[in-house]
Amino acid sequence: MDHSTHEHHQHHGHVQGHTTHGHAGHEDHASHGTQANPASWMMAASATLHCLTGCAIGEVLGVVIGTALGWHGAATIALAIALAFVFGYALTMRGVMRAGLSFKEALKVALAADTISIAVMEIVDNGFILAMPGAMEMGLADTRFWLILAAALAIAFVVTVPINRALISRGKGHAVVHRHHH
Repeated sequence: MDHSTHEHHQHHGHVQGHTTHGHAGHEDHASHGTQANPASWMMAASATLHCLTGCAIGEVLGVVIGTALGWHGAATIALAIALAFVFGYALTMRGVMRAGLSFKEALKVALAADTISIAVMEIVDNGFILAMPGAMEMGLADTRFWLILAAALAIAFVVTVPINRALISRGKGHAVVHRHHH
């Protein structure tokens, strides 16, 4: 590892919740193949945490709205998933719009950066919730529901980090966002 690569790996500044690494660093990661790289794992964890934030906001809001409207099961899950995507994309768009991109450009970046990550999280966390007997019938006042949701989001995070690492190492996923923070 040359000196400039070493400095790149030690730079872990954040802009709007995104690790600020240039695209060249992501291309460098791709040349390492499957070799473990602590910086790329940290970038993947940061990107996944960003997506998890949007997913969690959307999931909770969807469940609260669905429950308040008297919806059950599939309708509440559909709303929670839709809101997870909306909030995930919105968080990314906010950051890249502050970096100077138009709404349309920011939307393209968010779609490229977050779609796979959010989709995986939603499949994993909703799959876990649906696999837990009675979880969807528990009310919002039931502590067990919130523990199941927290566990579902934690499992989704663990499953999604290696996927985000693979995407970033290939210049995709959140690597697209990082290009706009310079």
